[in-house]
This record gives sequence, structure tokens and C-alpha cells, in this order.
Amino acid sequence: MTMHKQFNDAVQASLSFAQKQTSHIEAGVYAHRYPELDYASLVPVDTGAGEWSKSVTYYSMDGAGAAKWLNGNGKDIPVVGTNMEQHETAIYSAGIGYSYGLEEVNQARMLNIQLDGEKARIARRSYEQMVYSIAFEGDAAKSFEGLYDYTGVPAASVAADGAGSATAWSSKTPDQIIRDVNAILIGLHTATATTELADTLILPVERLQMISSTRLTGTSITILEFIQKANIYTAQTGRPLTIIGKRGLLTKGAGSTARMIGYRRAPDVLKLHIPMVHRFFPIQIEGFQFTIPGMFRLGGLDIRLPKAVTYGDGI
Repeated sequence: MTMHKQFNDAVQASLSFAQKQTSHIEAGVYAHRYPELDYASLVPVDTGAGEWSKSVTYYSMDGAGAAKWLNGNGKDIPVVGTNMEQHETAIYSAGIGYSYGLEEVNQARMLNIQLDGEKARIARRSYEQMVYSIAFEGDAAKSFEGLYDYTGVPAASVAADGAGSATAWSSKTPDQIIRDVNAILIGLHTATATTELADTLILPVERLQMISSTRLTGTSITILEFIQKANIYTAQTGRPLTIIGKRGLLTKGAGSTARMIGYRRAPDVLKLHIPMVHRFFPIQIEGFQFTIPGMFRLGGLDIRLPKAVTYGDGI
């Protein structure tokens, strides 16, 4: 009986030590950012739904209309026409946690050193990697679509006027590449009767590397530098166009070709629903392990205004 009590006392002391350690570790984990997994800067994140919501309902809309002159006593008032569709995104639970063994905890306690926080960092990074993948690639198992290939977003191949009538940028001159970029931006602008204007351009990272290192003929200016200065968004607003390279786009276009994406980066255009951001829960004792469960709830990406996004394929 005495030995059993001593063992329980040792476990409680170990638990107290582990609780203090994990609180310190997790504070650092939450403060850390992963630049290579930065989905939130390109896809607005919405955490507004209740943590335990089963779904999120939203509406996608397309509308048009034209104002006209009126007779002062007239009753025939022009009105806009809209096409609104209701959508529902299911919310699913997922999790990733970490654990320490009883020996591991007691050795750290005996030596008065901190528990290694690498397990917690790996758990948090695993969460970020999963959300990143769902934001851009989607998840077929949950019927989630990602930004790289979303149903209803207009797509068109770039001009086939490279060497041998090819569309690929490797076959084109700097002037033709610049034309292709501005064509996708202007195309979105004109297709929405100038109501939408793309402020963000995502390129395959390989194409971004190409235009950032290729100069315009007879100059020291790169293709990328020229596009940053001469594009419709900057011309219209005076603000810089966000141009960023991402992996995973080399085969997303029609015929498994490289794809670029232009869009207006705003919550009314697209949202990633995360009602419960990843968090760790209190320690659970399971046999000789101290397990720290982690959980999050995710609803995937919704593109609410598909015409404010456009795909340019074949680059």
C-alpha cells in the first residue's frame, strides 16, 4: 500500500512538472511563424463560426445592371439582376498532439532541465502543413477544393505565339511574357465590367524565378521588375501588385500545363474557414505516457465571387 502511494505521489509530482513545462513550451510554439507555410497572407482566414459548428452557409453571387434616364413621374425604375446561389461547407475535426514518457519527464525533473519542445513544434507544424495543403490543393476525401483548381473560376490558356506556336514562357520573348501577365489581369477586369481588379498574382515558383532573373532585351531591368511597375492594378490604384511564387502549380493548368492565378485578395472574394484554430488540451495520463492532445476544426476554402479570380494556363 505504501509503495502504491509513493508511486502515485511520484506520478503526481511528474504531472505537475510536465504541466508547467508544456505551458512554457506551447507559448513559444504558438508564437512561432512558418513563412514557407504562410497561407493566411494569400487566403483570408475566417475564425468567426462557432468552434463546434457543423457547417458554414454562404452565398456566391453574380450580378449586372445599368442605370437609365427617368421620366420625373415615371414608375419604370431599372433594377439590377442577380444570380445568387447558396452553398454549405461542412466543418470537420482533425488533430495532432504529442507525448512524453514517464522516464523522460522524471529524468528532466531530476536534472532540473526543461523538457524538449521539439515534439510540440512538430505537432504545430503538422497542423500548419495540413491547412496550407487544404487552402491551395483542397482535400478530395472531404470534397474541399483549393485555390489552385476551384470549380467555377474562369480559366483560359495564354496566347500560343511562342516559338513553334507554343504557349510556354520558355519559348517566348520578355515582351510576350509581360503581355501574358497583363492579359490575365486585364481580362479579369473587363470580364467583370471593370468592377473587379486583381491585386494578387500567384505564379509557379519556377516561373517566378525565371522572370526575376531574365532581363528585358538591351536593359538591366528584369521582366519581374517591369511587371511590378507596369500593370493595370498599379496603374489604376497606385499600389503595388502582389506577385508571389508557389509550389504545386506546374501541372494545374489545362492539359497538365503550368498555371498562374490572378485574383482580388479580400474576404468577400474568398475565405478559409477555421472555426477552431489548433490548440493543445490538458495533459492526459495513459499508462506511462503523458499525452498532450491537440485539435482543430476546419471547413475548407470558399470562393464566393468566382469571377474575381482567374486562371492563366500554359505558361
